[in-house]
Amino acid sequence: MDYAHDITAIDTDFFRADFDAAYLVVSDGRAAFIDVGTNFSVPALLDALSRKGLGVDAVDWVIPTHVHLDHAGGAGELMRRLPNAMMLIHPRGARHMADPAKLVAGASAVYGEDVVRATYGDIVPVPVERIVEAHDDQVVHVGSRALRCLDTPGHARHHLCVWDERSRSFFTGDTFGLSYREFDTANGAFILPTTSPVQFDPDELRASITRMLAFAPAAMFLTHYGRVTDVARLGADLLVQIDAMVAIARDAGTAPDRHARIVEGLAALYLDRAEAHGCTMSREAMRELLAMDIELNAQGLAIWLDRKD
Repeated sequence: MDYAHDITAIDTDFFRADFDAAYLVVSDGRAAFIDVGTNFSVPALLDALSRKGLGVDAVDWVIPTHVHLDHAGGAGELMRRLPNAMMLIHPRGARHMADPAKLVAGASAVYGEDVVRATYGDIVPVPVERIVEAHDDQVVHVGSRALRCLDTPGHARHHLCVWDERSRSFFTGDTFGLSYREFDTANGAFILPTTSPVQFDPDELRASITRMLAFAPAAMFLTHYGRVTDVARLGADLLVQIDAMVAIARDAGTAPDRHARIVEGLAALYLDRAEAHGCTMSREAMRELLAMDIELNAQGLAIWLDRKD
């Protein structure tokens, strides 16, 4: 989808339609990709570039917001196709792009090696000399367009968000939560935080969201999924839900059925809020759409509880 200010959202076709986006930003005949999906997303990204009348030599930057594989799994393969591009990445994530073995091993331990390969492809390392570490407030340019990187931990310690002054918008990765278009109503977008494993920290996430809101953004471009406006309302919703999710986790404590209790508590929280927002889907349909996020959020909250204790 093409937005104003030469921003294009590209559906990476990961998991399902309208779930995982990469973004193409263009200025003065130059380009950058922000988040890239998986290896299987690369043809769609290159097609979007071609539709803008640009060749592979026009891309100056590939900027994963963080190294989780639905955001950065295809980065190495994409960089192979872009002769002039440099990768801009959080300093904590740089080593994983140069040597993705730990990323692959971690995912394989959870899902199995065959599933990881089928889902993401073979993860390709990025040559060290093509990696630039993005420190807080670092600015790079795409033509005459300035992109400013902010260190935004909370979802992950290696997470950055990208401020685009031209559109007065952030590319938020997972820091500003998840908003699926199926939940849009006359009241606008619906949003929820993502606390997926393994580095969730509620205090840091609140601080990152608050810092971003201080820019008074016109919009947020979410990886999951697309552009959202009414940013102040959505930010307030995220802060309220972070507190509610932490309370659910703490209430579950060390109970033998802790995971199941957190899962059910999160499901009730999200479905109740979606109904109050005006969603008319059945609770069963809403829960099915959110099933993976509920499970991952529950795991992340449990890991945070164990680390905190």
